[in-house]
Amino acid sequence: MKKLMIGNEAIARGFWEAGCRFVSSYPGTPSTEITQFFAEYCKKSSEAQASRHGSRAERERSYFHATCEWAPNEKVALEAAFGASVAGARAAACQKHVGLNVAADPLFTLSYTGVNGGLVAVVADDPGMHSSQNEQDSRHYARAAKLPMLEPADSGECLAMTRAAFDLSEQYDTPVLIRTVTRISHGQSLVAIGERKEIPLKPYVKDPAKYVMMPGFATKRHPVVEQRMTDLAAFAETCEYNTIEDNGAELGIITAGACYQYVKEAFGNTANVLKLGLVHPLPCNKIKEFAAKCKRLVVVEELDDFIEGHCRALGLAVEGKNLTGWCGELSQAKIAAAFQLSTNHLPITADLPNRPPVMCAGCTHRGIFYILNKLKTTVFGDIGCYTLGASPPLSAMDTTLCMGASVSGLHGFMRVGGGSNTVAVIGDSTFIHSGITSLCDIAYNQSNSTVIILDNSTTGMTGHQHNPTTGYSITGEPAGRVDLEQMCRAIGINRVKVVDPYDLATCESVIREELAADEPSVIIARRPCALLKTFTKGPVVKVNMENCTGCRACMRIGCPAISMQGKKAVISDAQCVGCGVCKQLCRFEAMSS
Repeated sequence: MKKLMIGNEAIARGFWEAGCRFVSSYPGTPSTEITQFFAEYCKKSSEAQASRHGSRAERERSYFHATCEWAPNEKVALEAAFGASVAGARAAACQKHVGLNVAADPLFTLSYTGVNGGLVAVVADDPGMHSSQNEQDSRHYARAAKLPMLEPADSGECLAMTRAAFDLSEQYDTPVLIRTVTRISHGQSLVAIGERKEIPLKPYVKDPAKYVMMPGFATKRHPVVEQRMTDLAAFAETCEYNTIEDNGAELGIITAGACYQYVKEAFGNTANVLKLGLVHPLPCNKIKEFAAKCKRLVVVEELDDFIEGHCRALGLAVEGKNLTGWCGELSQAKIAAAFQLSTNHLPITADLPNRPPVMCAGCTHRGIFYILNKLKTTVFGDIGCYTLGASPPLSAMDTTLCMGASVSGLHGFMRVGGGSNTVAVIGDSTFIHSGITSLCDIAYNQSNSTVIILDNSTTGMTGHQHNPTTGYSITGEPAGRVDLEQMCRAIGINRVKVVDPYDLATCESVIREELAADEPSVIIARRPCALLKTFTKGPVVKVNMENCTGCRACMRIGCPAISMQGKKAVISDAQCVGCGVCKQLCRFEAMSS
Protein backbone atom coordinates (compact mmCIF):
# COMPACT_ATOMS: atom_id res chain seq x y z
CA MET A 1 0.00 0.00 0.00
CA LYS A 2 1.17 3.53 -0.75
CA LYS A 3 0.35 6.63 1.24
CA LEU A 4 1.09 10.34 0.84
CA MET A 5 3.27 11.38 3.79
CA ILE A 6 5.42 14.25 4.92
CA GLY A 7 9.02 13.25 5.53
CA ASN A 8 8.62 13.35 9.30
CA GLU A 9 5.71 10.93 9.24
CA ALA A 10 7.69 8.64 6.93
CA ILE A 11 10.61 8.58 9.37
CA ALA A 12 8.22 7.70 12.19
CA ARG A 13 6.82 4.93 10.03
CA GLY A 14 10.38 3.79 9.38
CA PHE A 15 10.96 3.59 13.13
CA TRP A 16 7.84 1.49 13.49
CA GLU A 17 8.56 -0.89 10.61
CA ALA A 18 12.17 -1.36 11.77
CA GLY A 19 10.97 -2.64 15.14
CA CYS A 20 12.08 0.42 17.10
CA ARG A 21 10.91 0.14 20.70
CA PHE A 22 11.90 3.51 22.19
CA VAL A 23 11.90 7.10 20.91
CA SER A 24 12.72 10.14 23.03
CA SER A 25 12.94 13.73 21.79
CA TYR A 26 12.55 17.38 22.64
CA PRO A 27 10.24 19.29 20.25
CA GLY A 28 12.05 21.40 17.67
CA THR A 29 10.84 22.57 14.28
CA PRO A 30 11.29 21.03 11.72
CA SER A 31 11.73 17.67 13.49
CA THR A 32 8.83 17.73 15.98
CA GLU A 33 6.25 15.67 14.10
CA ILE A 34 8.46 12.57 13.90
CA THR A 35 8.02 11.82 17.57
CA GLN A 36 4.35 12.80 17.55
CA PHE A 37 3.59 10.39 14.70
CA PHE A 38 5.53 7.60 16.39
CA ALA A 39 3.57 8.24 19.60
CA GLU A 40 0.39 7.51 17.67
CA TYR A 41 1.75 4.14 16.56
CA CYS A 42 2.72 3.39 20.16
CA LYS A 43 -0.70 4.39 21.47
CA LYS A 44 -2.60 2.26 18.95
CA SER A 45 -0.29 -0.70 19.59
CA SER A 46 -0.66 -0.36 23.36
CA GLU A 47 -4.44 -0.35 23.07
CA ALA A 48 -4.33 -3.45 20.89
CA GLN A 49 -1.91 -5.24 23.22
CA ALA A 50 -4.07 -4.53 26.25
CA SER A 51 -6.71 -6.82 24.82
CA ARG A 52 -4.20 -9.56 23.90
CA HIS A 53 -1.80 -9.65 26.86
CA GLY A 54 -2.72 -9.72 30.49
CA SER A 55 0.26 -8.39 32.41
CA ARG A 56 2.51 -5.40 31.76
CA ALA A 57 5.53 -7.73 31.62
CA GLU A 58 3.86 -9.76 28.88
CA ARG A 59 3.10 -6.62 26.89
CA GLU A 60 6.69 -5.36 27.16
CA ARG A 61 8.07 -8.69 25.92
CA SER A 62 5.88 -8.47 22.81
CA TYR A 63 7.78 -7.19 19.78
CA PHE A 64 4.85 -4.84 19.15
CA HIS A 65 5.63 -3.06 22.42
CA ALA A 66 7.06 0.42 21.88
CA THR A 67 7.18 3.57 23.97
CA CYS A 68 7.63 7.22 23.12
CA GLU A 69 8.17 10.33 25.22
CA TRP A 70 9.13 13.96 25.38
CA ALA A 71 12.39 14.52 27.25
CA PRO A 72 13.38 17.71 29.09
CA ASN A 73 16.08 18.35 26.45
CA GLU A 74 17.93 16.68 23.57
CA LYS A 75 20.89 15.54 25.67
CA VAL A 76 18.58 13.65 28.00
CA ALA A 77 16.68 12.20 25.02
CA LEU A 78 19.80 10.78 23.37
CA GLU A 79 21.12 9.42 26.66
CA ALA A 80 17.78 7.70 27.32
CA ALA A 81 17.86 6.23 23.81
CA PHE A 82 21.38 4.97 24.57
CA GLY A 83 20.07 3.25 27.70
CA ALA A 84 17.33 1.55 25.68
CA SER A 85 19.95 0.45 23.15
CA VAL A 86 22.14 -1.03 25.89
CA ALA A 87 19.08 -2.98 27.07
CA GLY A 88 18.94 -4.50 23.59
CA ALA A 89 16.11 -2.46 22.06
CA ARG A 90 16.19 -0.52 18.83
CA ALA A 91 15.95 3.12 19.88
CA ALA A 92 16.01 6.63 18.46
CA ALA A 93 16.19 10.32 19.35
CA CYS A 94 15.07 13.23 17.16
CA GLN A 95 16.04 16.90 17.21
CA LYS A 96 16.51 19.98 15.10
CA HIS A 97 20.01 21.12 14.23
CA VAL A 98 20.54 23.33 17.29
CA GLY A 99 19.16 20.50 19.40
CA LEU A 100 22.03 18.33 18.22
CA ASN A 101 24.36 20.91 19.79
CA VAL A 102 22.75 20.07 23.12
CA ALA A 103 23.06 16.33 22.46
CA ALA A 104 26.64 16.58 21.19
CA ASP A 105 28.19 15.56 24.52
CA PRO A 106 26.74 12.03 24.56
CA LEU A 107 26.86 11.79 20.75
CA PHE A 108 30.65 11.97 20.50
CA THR A 109 31.22 9.35 23.19
CA LEU A 110 28.48 7.11 21.77
CA SER A 111 30.71 6.84 18.73
CA TYR A 112 33.23 5.11 21.03
CA THR A 113 30.82 2.89 22.98
CA GLY A 114 28.86 1.71 19.97
CA VAL A 115 25.48 0.08 20.49
CA ASN A 116 23.68 -3.10 21.45
CA GLY A 117 20.27 -2.57 19.89
CA GLY A 118 20.34 -0.30 16.83
CA LEU A 119 20.50 3.41 17.69
CA VAL A 120 19.45 6.19 15.29
CA ALA A 121 19.62 9.96 15.82
CA VAL A 122 17.62 12.15 13.44
CA VAL A 123 18.64 15.77 12.94
CA ALA A 124 16.59 18.27 10.93
CA ASP A 125 18.51 21.25 9.56
CA ASP A 126 16.78 24.51 8.68
CA PRO A 127 18.38 26.23 5.65
CA GLY A 128 16.75 29.63 5.30
CA MET A 129 16.14 29.80 9.07
CA HIS A 130 12.37 29.45 8.80
CA SER A 131 12.19 28.82 12.55
CA SER A 132 15.76 28.89 13.83
CA GLN A 133 18.46 31.20 15.12
CA ASN A 134 21.22 29.98 12.83
CA GLU A 135 21.92 27.99 9.65
CA GLN A 136 24.38 25.38 10.86
CA ASP A 137 25.17 22.35 8.73
CA SER A 138 24.86 19.15 10.79
CA ARG A 139 26.92 17.09 8.35
CA HIS A 140 29.96 18.38 10.23
CA TYR A 141 28.79 16.46 13.30
CA ALA A 142 28.99 13.19 11.37
CA ARG A 143 32.57 13.95 10.38
CA ALA A 144 33.63 15.24 13.80
CA ALA A 145 32.00 12.41 15.77
CA LYS A 146 33.06 9.81 13.15
CA LEU A 147 29.57 8.49 12.55
CA PRO A 148 27.71 7.44 9.39
CA MET A 149 25.04 9.85 8.12
CA LEU A 150 22.21 9.18 5.68
CA GLU A 151 20.32 11.96 3.89
CA PRO A 152 16.97 11.15 2.23
CA ALA A 153 15.69 13.08 -0.79
CA ASP A 154 11.95 12.42 -0.38
CA SER A 155 9.46 10.79 1.98
CA GLY A 156 9.91 7.36 0.42
CA GLU A 157 13.61 7.49 1.15
CA CYS A 158 12.87 8.80 4.65
CA LEU A 159 11.13 5.53 5.43
CA ALA A 160 13.57 3.28 3.55
CA MET A 161 16.70 4.89 4.95
CA THR A 162 15.31 4.87 8.47
CA ARG A 163 14.69 1.14 8.26
CA ALA A 164 18.16 0.62 6.80
CA ALA A 165 19.76 2.82 9.47
CA PHE A 166 18.94 0.36 12.26
CA ASP A 167 20.45 -2.52 10.31
CA LEU A 168 23.52 -0.39 9.57
CA SER A 169 23.77 0.55 13.24
CA GLU A 170 23.81 -3.06 14.39
CA GLN A 171 26.04 -4.28 11.56
CA TYR A 172 28.76 -1.71 12.24
CA ASP A 173 28.16 -1.29 16.00
CA THR A 174 27.54 2.44 15.68
CA PRO A 175 24.90 5.10 16.17
CA VAL A 176 23.63 6.30 12.78
CA LEU A 177 22.67 9.88 11.97
CA ILE A 178 19.84 10.72 9.57
CA ARG A 179 19.84 14.28 8.28
CA THR A 180 16.83 16.03 6.80
CA VAL A 181 16.09 19.65 5.99
CA THR A 182 12.87 21.60 6.33
CA ARG A 183 11.67 20.86 2.79
CA ILE A 184 12.12 17.11 3.26
CA SER A 185 10.69 17.11 6.79
CA HIS A 186 7.51 18.91 5.73
CA GLY A 187 7.29 18.08 2.01
CA GLN A 188 5.01 15.24 0.88
CA SER A 189 5.51 12.31 -1.47
CA LEU A 190 4.22 8.78 -1.87
CA VAL A 191 5.55 6.14 0.52
CA ALA A 192 5.28 2.38 0.26
CA ILE A 193 3.98 1.09 3.59
CA GLY A 194 5.27 -2.18 5.01
CA GLU A 195 4.73 -4.27 8.12
CA ARG A 196 6.49 -3.98 11.46
CA LYS A 197 9.56 -6.16 11.68
CA GLU A 198 9.85 -8.61 14.53
CA ILE A 199 13.02 -7.64 16.40
CA PRO A 200 13.39 -9.34 19.79
CA LEU A 201 15.38 -7.64 22.51
CA LYS A 202 19.06 -8.45 22.27
CA PRO A 203 20.48 -9.83 25.51
CA TYR A 204 22.48 -7.36 27.56
CA VAL A 205 25.95 -8.65 28.42
CA LYS A 206 28.11 -6.81 30.96
CA ASP A 207 31.04 -5.25 29.11
CA PRO A 208 32.68 -2.34 30.97
CA ALA A 209 35.47 -2.15 28.39
CA LYS A 210 32.85 -1.24 25.79
CA TYR A 211 30.47 0.96 27.76
CA VAL A 212 32.54 2.58 30.53
CA MET A 213 34.42 5.38 28.79
CA MET A 214 37.15 6.18 31.27
CA PRO A 215 40.58 6.74 29.72
CA GLY A 216 41.89 3.19 30.15
CA PHE A 217 38.96 1.75 28.19
CA ALA A 218 38.38 4.69 25.83
CA THR A 219 41.92 4.53 24.42
CA LYS A 220 41.19 0.97 23.32
CA ARG A 221 37.90 1.97 21.71
CA HIS A 222 39.38 4.71 19.51
CA PRO A 223 41.09 2.24 17.12
CA VAL A 224 37.74 0.46 16.85
CA VAL A 225 36.14 3.72 15.71
CA GLU A 226 38.85 4.29 13.10
CA GLN A 227 38.52 0.76 11.73
CA ARG A 228 34.75 1.20 11.58
CA MET A 229 35.14 4.36 9.50
CA THR A 230 37.49 2.52 7.14
CA ASP A 231 34.89 -0.23 6.75
CA LEU A 232 32.09 2.29 6.22
CA ALA A 233 34.16 4.13 3.59
CA ALA A 234 34.40 0.86 1.67
CA PHE A 235 30.65 0.36 2.11
CA ALA A 236 30.03 3.85 0.68
CA GLU A 237 31.38 2.72 -2.70
CA THR A 238 28.59 0.16 -3.10
CA CYS A 239 25.85 1.70 -0.94
CA GLU A 240 22.51 1.43 -2.74
CA TYR A 241 21.71 5.05 -1.85
CA ASN A 242 24.73 6.43 -3.75
CA THR A 243 23.58 6.21 -7.36
CA ILE A 244 24.79 7.50 -10.73
CA GLU A 245 22.34 8.74 -13.36
CA ASP A 246 24.30 8.67 -16.62
CA ASN A 247 22.44 10.71 -19.22
CA GLY A 248 25.40 11.02 -21.57
CA ALA A 249 25.83 14.71 -20.76
CA GLU A 250 29.00 16.78 -20.48
CA LEU A 251 27.78 18.37 -17.24
CA GLY A 252 27.93 16.25 -14.09
CA ILE A 253 26.21 17.32 -10.87
CA ILE A 254 26.90 15.79 -7.46
CA THR A 255 24.12 16.42 -4.97
CA ALA A 256 22.09 14.99 -2.09
CA GLY A 257 18.80 15.34 -0.23
CA ALA A 258 16.43 18.15 -1.14
CA CYS A 259 18.99 19.58 -3.56
CA TYR A 260 18.59 16.48 -5.71
CA GLN A 261 14.93 17.40 -6.24
CA TYR A 262 15.88 20.96 -7.20
CA VAL A 263 18.49 19.71 -9.66
CA LYS A 264 16.08 17.27 -11.30
CA GLU A 265 13.39 19.93 -11.68
CA ALA A 266 15.85 22.40 -13.15
CA PHE A 267 17.73 20.00 -15.45
CA GLY A 268 15.47 17.01 -16.02
CA ASN A 269 17.64 14.42 -17.80
CA THR A 270 19.98 16.91 -19.47
CA ALA A 271 22.78 16.46 -16.91
CA ASN A 272 24.53 13.50 -15.36
CA VAL A 273 23.75 13.22 -11.65
CA LEU A 274 25.52 11.50 -8.78
CA LYS A 275 22.93 11.33 -6.01
CA LEU A 276 24.46 10.71 -2.60
CA GLY A 277 22.31 9.14 0.12
CA LEU A 278 25.18 8.22 2.43
CA VAL A 279 26.76 11.64 2.96
CA HIS A 280 29.32 10.45 5.51
CA PRO A 281 31.62 8.80 4.88
CA LEU A 282 31.56 9.91 1.25
CA PRO A 283 32.77 7.53 -1.45
CA CYS A 284 36.05 8.24 -3.23
CA ASN A 285 36.23 5.84 -6.18
CA LYS A 286 32.57 6.31 -7.07
CA ILE A 287 32.99 10.08 -7.25
CA LYS A 288 36.13 9.72 -9.37
CA GLU A 289 34.30 7.28 -11.65
CA PHE A 290 31.47 9.79 -12.05
CA ALA A 291 33.83 12.71 -12.65
CA ALA A 292 35.55 10.77 -15.44
CA LYS A 293 32.27 10.73 -17.38
CA CYS A 294 31.90 14.53 -17.34
CA LYS A 295 33.71 17.51 -18.81
CA ARG A 296 32.34 19.86 -16.14
CA LEU A 297 31.78 18.86 -12.51
CA VAL A 298 29.54 20.84 -10.15
CA VAL A 299 28.41 20.15 -6.58
CA VAL A 300 24.96 21.46 -5.63
CA GLU A 301 24.48 21.49 -1.85
CA GLU A 302 22.95 23.82 0.71
CA LEU A 303 24.90 25.63 3.41
CA ASP A 304 28.54 24.47 3.61
CA ASP A 305 30.91 22.98 1.01
CA PHE A 306 30.87 19.56 2.67
CA ILE A 307 30.76 17.48 -0.52
CA GLU A 308 32.66 20.04 -2.58
CA GLY A 309 35.55 20.02 -0.11
CA HIS A 310 35.70 16.23 -0.28
CA CYS A 311 35.87 16.38 -4.08
CA ARG A 312 38.68 18.94 -3.96
CA ALA A 313 40.58 16.69 -1.54
CA LEU A 314 40.34 13.97 -4.22
CA GLY A 315 42.11 16.33 -6.62
CA LEU A 316 39.05 16.99 -8.77
CA ALA A 317 38.39 20.29 -10.54
CA VAL A 318 34.93 21.09 -9.21
CA GLU A 319 32.60 24.08 -8.97
CA GLY A 320 29.95 24.64 -6.35
CA LYS A 321 29.65 27.50 -3.90
CA ASN A 322 30.92 29.96 -6.53
CA LEU A 323 27.61 29.30 -8.30
CA THR A 324 25.08 28.63 -5.55
CA GLY A 325 26.38 30.70 -2.64
CA TRP A 326 26.76 29.93 1.05
CA CYS A 327 23.59 31.33 2.62
CA GLY A 328 19.95 30.26 2.67
CA GLU A 329 18.16 27.35 1.08
CA LEU A 330 18.28 26.60 -2.62
CA SER A 331 15.37 26.15 -5.02
CA GLN A 332 14.68 25.13 -8.60
CA ALA A 333 14.66 28.78 -9.62
CA LYS A 334 17.95 29.57 -7.88
CA ILE A 335 19.67 26.65 -9.53
CA ALA A 336 18.25 27.56 -12.93
CA ALA A 337 19.54 31.11 -12.44
CA ALA A 338 22.98 29.88 -11.30
CA PHE A 339 23.35 27.82 -14.49
CA GLN A 340 21.62 30.44 -16.68
CA LEU A 341 18.88 28.03 -17.70
CA SER A 342 15.63 29.17 -19.22
CA THR A 343 12.77 28.51 -16.84
CA ASN A 344 9.00 28.65 -16.75
CA HIS A 345 8.91 29.38 -13.04
CA LEU A 346 6.70 32.34 -12.22
CA PRO A 347 8.71 35.13 -10.57
CA ILE A 348 7.86 36.24 -7.06
CA THR A 349 6.94 39.90 -7.32
CA ALA A 350 8.45 42.39 -4.91
CA ASP A 351 5.10 44.06 -4.16
CA LEU A 352 3.66 41.21 -2.10
CA PRO A 353 2.33 42.44 1.25
CA ASN A 354 4.69 42.00 4.18
CA ARG A 355 3.26 39.93 7.03
CA PRO A 356 5.71 39.77 9.92
CA PRO A 357 5.01 37.25 12.70
CA VAL A 358 3.26 38.64 15.77
CA MET A 359 2.09 37.34 19.10
CA CYS A 360 -1.44 35.95 18.89
CA ALA A 361 -4.46 37.89 20.13
CA GLY A 362 -4.68 37.26 23.85
CA CYS A 363 -1.07 36.02 24.08
CA THR A 364 -0.23 35.70 27.75
CA HIS A 365 3.26 37.13 27.18
CA ARG A 366 2.09 40.47 25.78
CA GLY A 367 1.32 42.18 29.09
CA ILE A 368 4.71 41.30 30.60
CA PHE A 369 6.58 42.72 27.61
CA TYR A 370 4.43 45.83 27.66
CA ILE A 371 5.43 46.44 31.29
CA LEU A 372 9.11 45.73 30.62
CA ASN A 373 9.05 48.19 27.73
CA LYS A 374 7.31 50.76 29.90
CA LEU A 375 9.97 50.37 32.60
CA LYS A 376 12.74 50.65 29.98
CA THR A 377 14.13 47.36 31.24
CA THR A 378 17.09 45.55 29.67
CA VAL A 379 15.74 42.09 28.80
CA PHE A 380 17.76 38.93 28.25
CA GLY A 381 15.49 36.81 26.06
CA ASP A 382 15.27 33.14 25.20
CA ILE A 383 13.99 30.69 22.59
CA GLY A 384 10.22 30.49 22.19
CA CYS A 385 7.28 32.30 20.65
CA TYR A 386 7.90 35.01 23.26
CA THR A 387 11.04 35.95 21.27
CA LEU A 388 8.55 38.04 19.27
CA GLY A 389 8.66 40.42 22.23
CA ALA A 390 11.71 41.88 20.48
CA SER A 391 9.53 43.23 17.66
CA PRO A 392 7.80 46.62 17.62
CA PRO A 393 5.71 47.96 19.19
CA LEU A 394 6.71 45.99 22.31
CA SER A 395 10.46 46.14 21.53
CA ALA A 396 11.22 44.54 24.88
CA MET A 397 14.06 42.11 24.28
CA ASP A 398 17.77 42.82 23.98
CA THR A 399 19.37 39.40 23.46
CA THR A 400 18.44 35.91 22.30
CA LEU A 401 21.16 33.30 22.01
CA CYS A 402 20.07 29.74 22.75
CA MET A 403 17.91 27.70 25.12
CA GLY A 404 18.51 28.81 28.70
CA ALA A 405 20.98 31.56 27.80
CA SER A 406 18.66 34.31 29.08
CA VAL A 407 19.19 33.22 32.69
CA SER A 408 22.93 32.57 32.35
CA GLY A 409 23.42 35.80 30.41
CA LEU A 410 21.56 37.81 33.04
CA HIS A 411 23.79 36.34 35.75
CA GLY A 412 26.98 37.37 33.96
CA PHE A 413 25.55 40.79 33.16
CA MET A 414 24.68 41.42 36.80
CA ARG A 415 27.96 40.03 38.17
CA VAL A 416 29.95 42.73 36.38
CA GLY A 417 27.55 45.54 37.26
CA GLY A 418 25.74 45.70 33.94
CA GLY A 419 22.73 47.53 35.37
CA SER A 420 20.06 46.94 38.01
CA ASN A 421 17.03 47.46 35.73
CA THR A 422 17.56 44.11 34.00
CA VAL A 423 15.65 40.82 33.83
CA ALA A 424 15.66 37.49 32.03
CA VAL A 425 12.52 36.04 30.44
CA ILE A 426 12.19 32.33 29.71
CA GLY A 427 9.28 30.00 28.94
CA ASP A 428 8.26 27.09 31.14
CA SER A 429 9.43 24.42 28.67
CA THR A 430 12.68 26.26 27.94
CA PHE A 431 13.30 26.66 31.67
CA ILE A 432 13.03 22.89 32.12
CA HIS A 433 15.22 22.35 29.04
CA SER A 434 18.18 24.50 30.04
CA GLY A 435 17.13 27.19 32.51
CA ILE A 436 17.32 25.17 35.70
CA THR A 437 21.11 24.86 35.77
CA SER A 438 21.41 28.55 34.90
CA LEU A 439 19.16 29.44 37.83
CA CYS A 440 21.35 27.22 40.01
CA ASP A 441 24.25 29.46 38.96
CA ILE A 442 22.34 32.54 40.11
CA ALA A 443 21.39 30.93 43.42
CA TYR A 444 24.89 29.56 44.05
CA ASN A 445 26.83 32.70 43.12
CA GLN A 446 24.14 35.08 44.40
CA SER A 447 23.90 37.59 41.59
CA ASN A 448 21.12 40.09 42.20
CA SER A 449 19.09 38.77 39.26
CA THR A 450 15.37 38.74 38.50
CA VAL A 451 14.15 35.90 36.29
CA ILE A 452 10.64 35.92 34.82
CA ILE A 453 9.32 32.47 33.85
CA LEU A 454 6.57 32.87 31.25
CA ASP A 455 4.48 29.84 32.17
CA ASN A 456 1.82 29.31 29.49
CA SER A 457 1.43 25.61 30.34
CA THR A 458 2.70 24.29 27.01
CA THR A 459 5.57 24.22 24.54
CA GLY A 460 3.97 26.86 22.35
CA MET A 461 6.39 27.60 19.53
CA THR A 462 6.57 24.03 18.21
CA GLY A 463 2.84 23.32 18.29
CA HIS A 464 1.64 22.89 21.88
CA GLN A 465 3.47 19.81 23.08
CA HIS A 466 3.35 18.81 26.72
CA ASN A 467 6.41 19.25 28.93
CA PRO A 468 7.35 18.19 32.47
CA THR A 469 5.43 21.13 33.99
CA THR A 470 2.06 20.25 32.44
CA GLY A 471 1.41 16.90 34.11
CA TYR A 472 0.63 15.07 30.86
CA SER A 473 2.60 12.73 28.59
CA ILE A 474 3.13 12.97 24.84
CA THR A 475 -0.16 11.09 24.32
CA GLY A 476 -2.09 13.31 26.76
CA GLU A 477 -2.18 10.77 29.58
CA PRO A 478 -1.53 11.83 33.20
CA ALA A 479 2.19 12.02 34.01
CA GLY A 480 4.50 13.37 36.69
CA ARG A 481 4.46 17.15 37.04
CA VAL A 482 7.33 19.46 38.00
CA ASP A 483 6.25 22.21 40.39
CA LEU A 484 8.09 25.35 39.29
CA GLU A 485 7.63 27.22 42.57
CA GLN A 486 8.96 24.37 44.68
CA MET A 487 11.82 23.76 42.27
CA CYS A 488 12.94 27.40 42.37
CA ARG A 489 12.83 27.42 46.16
CA ALA A 490 14.66 24.09 46.37
CA ILE A 491 17.42 25.51 44.18
CA GLY A 492 17.88 28.31 46.70
CA ILE A 493 15.72 31.17 45.45
CA ASN A 494 13.89 32.63 48.44
CA ARG A 495 11.83 35.21 46.57
CA VAL A 496 9.34 33.45 44.26
CA LYS A 497 6.21 35.34 43.16
CA VAL A 498 3.36 34.18 40.90
CA VAL A 499 1.40 36.74 38.86
CA ASP A 500 -1.36 36.77 36.27
CA PRO A 501 0.10 38.33 33.10
CA TYR A 502 -3.33 39.74 32.20
CA ASP A 503 -3.23 41.89 35.39
CA LEU A 504 -0.95 44.73 34.28
CA ALA A 505 -1.03 46.73 37.51
CA THR A 506 -0.01 43.77 39.68
CA CYS A 507 2.64 42.68 37.18
CA GLU A 508 4.19 46.13 37.16
CA SER A 509 4.13 46.35 40.95
CA VAL A 510 5.76 42.93 41.41
CA ILE A 511 8.42 43.54 38.75
CA ARG A 512 9.34 46.88 40.35
CA GLU A 513 9.49 45.22 43.77
CA GLU A 514 11.73 42.36 42.63
CA LEU A 515 14.04 44.64 40.69
CA ALA A 516 14.51 46.66 43.87
CA ALA A 517 15.18 43.60 46.03
CA ASP A 518 18.75 42.94 47.11
CA GLU A 519 18.76 39.20 46.34
CA PRO A 520 17.90 36.80 43.50
CA SER A 521 14.22 36.43 42.65
CA VAL A 522 11.88 34.60 40.30
CA ILE A 523 8.56 35.84 38.98
CA ILE A 524 6.28 33.20 37.44
CA ALA A 525 3.81 34.81 35.03
CA ARG A 526 1.24 32.03 34.77
CA ARG A 527 -1.73 31.74 32.44
CA PRO A 528 -2.42 29.03 29.80
CA CYS A 529 -1.71 29.85 26.16
CA ALA A 530 -4.72 31.42 24.44
CA LEU A 531 -4.54 28.81 21.67
CA LEU A 532 -4.97 25.81 23.97
CA LYS A 533 -8.28 23.97 23.74
CA THR A 534 -8.65 24.34 27.50
CA PHE A 535 -8.35 28.14 27.31
CA THR A 536 -11.54 29.88 28.42
CA LYS A 537 -12.32 33.00 26.40
CA GLY A 538 -13.69 36.08 28.09
CA PRO A 539 -16.32 38.45 26.69
CA VAL A 540 -15.24 40.15 23.46
CA VAL A 541 -14.05 43.71 24.07
CA LYS A 542 -16.05 46.44 22.35
CA VAL A 543 -15.02 50.02 21.54
CA ASN A 544 -17.29 52.90 22.51
CA MET A 545 -16.70 55.19 19.55
CA GLU A 546 -17.97 58.27 21.42
CA ASN A 547 -15.35 57.83 24.14
CA CYS A 548 -12.48 56.81 21.84
CA THR A 549 -10.15 59.79 21.29
CA GLY A 550 -7.82 58.05 18.85
CA CYS A 551 -4.90 58.30 21.29
CA ARG A 552 -3.65 54.90 20.04
CA ALA A 553 -2.60 53.78 23.55
CA CYS A 554 -4.24 50.42 22.86
CA MET A 555 -1.98 49.96 19.82
CA ARG A 556 1.12 49.87 22.02
CA ILE A 557 0.56 46.23 22.88
CA GLY A 558 0.61 45.11 19.24
CA CYS A 559 -2.52 42.97 19.49
CA PRO A 560 -3.59 41.78 16.01
CA ALA A 561 -7.26 42.06 17.04
CA ILE A 562 -6.94 45.84 17.35
CA SER A 563 -6.65 48.20 14.38
CA MET A 564 -7.32 51.83 13.57
CA GLN A 565 -10.05 52.85 11.17
CA GLY A 566 -9.61 56.51 10.58
CA LYS A 567 -8.96 57.99 13.98
CA LYS A 568 -10.84 55.37 15.98
CA ALA A 569 -9.78 52.00 17.37
CA VAL A 570 -11.61 48.89 16.15
CA ILE A 571 -11.51 45.39 17.68
CA SER A 572 -12.13 42.28 15.59
CA ASP A 573 -14.80 40.06 17.13
CA ALA A 574 -13.27 37.07 15.34
CA GLN A 575 -9.82 37.53 16.90
CA CYS A 576 -10.50 38.97 20.35
CA VAL A 577 -10.31 36.38 23.16
CA GLY A 578 -11.43 38.78 25.88
CA CYS A 579 -8.14 39.01 27.76
CA GLY A 580 -8.93 42.60 28.72
CA VAL A 581 -5.35 43.86 28.55
CA CYS A 582 -6.32 46.64 26.13
CA LYS A 583 -9.02 47.90 28.53
CA GLN A 584 -6.34 48.52 31.15
CA LEU A 585 -4.48 50.87 28.80
CA CYS A 586 -7.44 53.08 27.88
CA ARG A 587 -7.70 56.19 30.05
CA PHE A 588 -11.01 57.25 28.51
CA GLU A 589 -13.09 54.13 29.29
CA ALA A 590 -13.64 53.59 25.59
CA MET A 591 -13.30 49.81 25.88
CA SER A 592 -15.65 47.47 27.65
CA SER A 593 -16.68 43.81 27.61
